[in-house]
Amino acid sequence: MQNYEPTLVEILQKVRKEGYTEDFNIRFDSIICGDVCLLPQEFEVDKTYRFEGQSNPADQAILYTISSKDGKIKGVLINSYGTYADDLTADMIKKLQ
Repeated sequence: MQNYEPTLVEILQKVRKEGYTEDFNIRFDSIICGDVCLLPQEFEVDKTYRFEGQSNPADQAILYTISSKDGKIKGVLINSYGTYADDLTADMIKKLQ
């Protein structure tokens, strides 16, 4: 029997159904979505999913499900890790570990 690992797309579809509808992007010291900017102290990482590229190291990715501390915003942040990861402040690195 072959082991099955869910894909990034499958997990993304699953968490969207759980209410993580916003798409966050990393800015050096915060995450942003449209006009919303959240500093590390303003959000929680609810769950982390890592995806290993089986044939290409550039395919390594990490998906974070994130909610604002006030509970008004839930979304996802997808980033590379390792060599291809975005530059972050120490606070952001600590928050996303």
